[in-house]
Amino acid sequence: MTKAQAQERIDVLSVDLERHNQLYYQQAEPEISDAEYDRLFRELEELEQKFPELTSANSPTRRVGGGILEGFDQRAHEVPMLSIDDVFSEAELRQFSQRIAKASSDPVVVTIEPKIDGVAVALHYRKGELDVAVTRGDGATGDVVTENIRTIKGLPLRLGTDAPEWVEIRGEVYMSDADFAQLNQRRDEEGKTPFKNPRNATAGALKLLDTREVARRPLSFIAHGLGGSDGFAPESLQAFREALRAWGLQTNDPVWIAETEEEVISAVAELEVKRHGLGYATDGAVVKVNDTALQSEMGATSRAPRWAAAFKYPAEQKETVLKAITVQVGRTGKLTPVAELEPVFVSGTTVSRATLHNQDEIDRKDVRIGDTVIIEKAGEIIPAVVRVVGEKRPENAVPYNLYEAVGGCCPSCGTPIEKEEGFVAWRCVNFACPAKLASRIRQFASRKALDIDGLGNIVAEKLVERELVKDLLDLYDLSEETLTNLNLGNEEQVRMLGSKNAAKIVSSLADAREKPLSRWLYAIGLPQVGESAAKELARLHRDFRDLASSEALQRLSTFTQKDKKEDDPLLAELNIASEVGPTVAESVSSFFAGELGEAFLKRMETLAIDPQSDNFAPKESTEATSDRPLAGKSIVVTGTLSASRSEIKSQLESLGAKVSGSISKKTDFLLAGEGGGSKRDKAETLQVPILTEDDLAAMVAAEVKEAADLPQQGELFS
Repeated sequence: MTKAQAQERIDVLSVDLERHNQLYYQQAEPEISDAEYDRLFRELEELEQKFPELTSANSPTRRVGGGILEGFDQRAHEVPMLSIDDVFSEAELRQFSQRIAKASSDPVVVTIEPKIDGVAVALHYRKGELDVAVTRGDGATGDVVTENIRTIKGLPLRLGTDAPEWVEIRGEVYMSDADFAQLNQRRDEEGKTPFKNPRNATAGALKLLDTREVARRPLSFIAHGLGGSDGFAPESLQAFREALRAWGLQTNDPVWIAETEEEVISAVAELEVKRHGLGYATDGAVVKVNDTALQSEMGATSRAPRWAAAFKYPAEQKETVLKAITVQVGRTGKLTPVAELEPVFVSGTTVSRATLHNQDEIDRKDVRIGDTVIIEKAGEIIPAVVRVVGEKRPENAVPYNLYEAVGGCCPSCGTPIEKEEGFVAWRCVNFACPAKLASRIRQFASRKALDIDGLGNIVAEKLVERELVKDLLDLYDLSEETLTNLNLGNEEQVRMLGSKNAAKIVSSLADAREKPLSRWLYAIGLPQVGESAAKELARLHRDFRDLASSEALQRLSTFTQKDKKEDDPLLAELNIASEVGPTVAESVSSFFAGELGEAFLKRMETLAIDPQSDNFAPKESTEATSDRPLAGKSIVVTGTLSASRSEIKSQLESLGAKVSGSISKKTDFLLAGEGGGSKRDKAETLQVPILTEDDLAAMVAAEVKEAADLPQQGELFS
């Protein structure tokens, strides 16, 4: 097959597969079998593998995810993504109807549609193809999430030949109730903690950097607004919806048309009944002026259009009895009181527990065991105690005191609890508290830490619950047989982890032995030590023993706000980054100076695990980099370049540069590839020089004496 023939066949397959996607996901009227669809999909994959230069960014094959992203660029919205003003009562809704009626001498027609509880996104199509997708962000600037949006199977990547040169379509990314239930079932089977609600699962998916994982999330998109366009100006919202449907985009349904105040009130009431059968989460009704010319005349305030309002349905409230108060210990050691309730059906589910937050909240509402209480689902998701029905209080009900209820000690480990000055929550300060252990295992196994495949939330919780792991390093004592027979269910519903998942965990733990010091530092979960701090600590120390005896950290841990690192010769020489301050230094020093730190080092030695720093350069910022061509330069990277973001960063750092994530007046250069969004705009505003890869390669060559030892222009980041 010639290249021209391949291009022709790829075009045909892409159009056909897009059409079948729309028929299957949007119209529920598939014309071909799954097997036939898979055959066409595989043919397209094979052609793109043979002719990679012909692969389009909007190829149907991109829906399965394209790999790991390095981060999200930000982009300013051409037209601000404003909020919609909320109204909470019939009286306020009538006032809105009366206000818009005054905007025209003719009757003002409005539409009423469900308010989807999803994540707002703007899709930019250029020349009929999806070009970029941006989250709402702060309304002026959002995150570019194009690769993640491309994985949504029901979303058209092409609008067709009749689409305008450019059009920005706004809508909500969401997850249907059925898809959400299936996702949680799959997560449960994989030993992972289920998501709390569809919106959180959706928002979390869009923030993922692994597009292959995003593709596993059953996301959908409903279009409901026009951001901007090139020559596309529908006369009404009805005409706009017709155009959207013609382009293959899903629109809101049902939609009511109303002319009078009473018709609006009636439609909103009717939607309140129907919304529970829509199959996805809604929390209100959006009322909009139908005529787009009138919308323009009415304009907007700084935060919301004057021609639209969102009626928020009140949360359903029910009365029940608070039978007991239990205390949970969270991953940070926070003690949270939980109301144990007589089960009651609220907003579609049976509720038997509700958070009471903290002692101050209990005191404010005067909640006591035995009280009759009113509960609701906050945002129709989280059960909460609204108030006490005072007249139904039992005579023997006494005020509740959390400290007294737990005897002043952590209910998990027995350590005395503490409350920091200025905070309302009681906490367990024992680093080795078993209640914290499951969350520490989750961090230990996370992708940014040691990346232990198969060791999800449920597995971590069951290992702790069944007392198979009492410390992080006990994970290395687990045999494949023990893990295979780990019951993720209960005595009535036994569900074993299985040999396949067990083998993954054991293999990943073995691989983790060779992970660098920075990953291990982040993995063990020392208080205040995040990913950036761990990397800086690894720059300053060769291994854990070096870290445990660090004179620099001991000095830094005693610093006050008035002290300056520059006044200490040792600290000044090391030029420690801001990620490692006195708080981090004190946390690390106190851990290794105590029994837990000493036991950790001995156990690591017994296990023959000795992580080494892969970025050790304690004087890197001074004489160690003085002879490097980019020594002392602060560089920000944006846009699409010739290599991945991590590769670019590593090469810049090897040349002596410091790579930052945000533009400031102290930034020396912005290295920009295609795109760049808001970072490019900010660099121009602050007059920060913007360089291409060739520009930077030329500058590097000019900075050194032996240009022959350096890559040639265009090859610096190859």
